[in-house]
Amino acid sequence: MFDPFLEQLQASIKARGGEAVVVPEDLEKCISKKGNSIIRSWLWKLPGFRRWRITRLDAGNSLQVLNSVAYPTFTKDQPLMGIDLLWFGVSNKLVAVLDFQPLIQDEAYLQRYFEGLKNLQRRFPALSSQEKMRSFDPNQYFSPWLLFCRGGIELAKDTLPVAFSAFLNCYWELDELSKGMPSKIPADQVRQFQFAYDLYHLKRDPAHGLFTSYFGKEWSDRFLREFLFPADSVNESPIKYKPHQTK
Repeated sequence: MFDPFLEQLQASIKARGGEAVVVPEDLEKCISKKGNSIIRSWLWKLPGFRRWRITRLDAGNSLQVLNSVAYPTFTKDQPLMGIDLLWFGVSNKLVAVLDFQPLIQDEAYLQRYFEGLKNLQRRFPALSSQEKMRSFDPNQYFSPWLLFCRGGIELAKDTLPVAFSAFLNCYWELDELSKGMPSKIPADQVRQFQFAYDLYHLKRDPAHGLFTSYFGKEWSDRFLREFLFPADSVNESPIKYKPHQTK
């Protein structure tokens, strides 16, 4: 179901100078012990982004997943981009999360980067659910205007493809806009915020249990720590934003 989204995402990355990066050994592809499920992952580096990861899980009619996170370079304080799409075929249920994920929950920062996402939320009310997330604090590493829904086949086939394209284009536009806006957060703090993002999700991401059920605990542990959220483990302490003082 999500292959067209994957192809669109990969093509847009390549069109902007993306270069494939080697995925850690044995994590690029894994087939379940039963042989009926496969997970593939890609890693990209492109101008303005130090890391852009993509994962596609195909478990047939049981489950379809597309997940991606884009990490800008440390010299840019623009939000990360997060995509998480899940389709449960037996029950015909879609879970979709599309968001520009802020480094900080600061009003000036949100005003600086989120006008485009605000417009998308107004444009796609079906993806503007007020339902609470079950595994994460929506006030940490998620924006107030994330596109989020739980729906059925009509939403998956009619609304999501249009919304996905608009969302992706909006993030590329934000990236272009940010080139003319010098970062207001110093690079060393951006680095710490991005690592804190990885550590937060490493501890809470429900995908670990999902991957374990298909591919075993040993492989899933490596996948989370070495590919999905490879943060520096020494950055465990809370990080407080200190506005950059210009002379």
